[in-house]
Amino acid sequence: MCLALPARIIELDGDNAVVDAMGNRWHIKTTLIEGAKLGDLVLVHAGFAISLIDEEEAKKTWQLIAEIDDFGQTQNKVSG
Repeated sequence: MCLALPARIIELDGDNAVVDAMGNRWHIKTTLIEGAKLGDLVLVHAGFAISLIDEEEAKKTWQLIAEIDDFGQTQNKVSG
């Protein structure tokens, strides 16, 4: 399964960027997005920003990730 995560560009030098998602930071390339700028929210997959995303969609995804993390830390898990 492939997954793209929303992250905010916090550093930008040419097409090299550092992004932040929920306190996690990593280096990516913005080569695939024309005009990416500092502060933009992007979907990141395999080290590349693949599209711009709006704040609302990013927040929804971050909330789902937090819920999954909470479930992973729950004793006596029951799902399905």
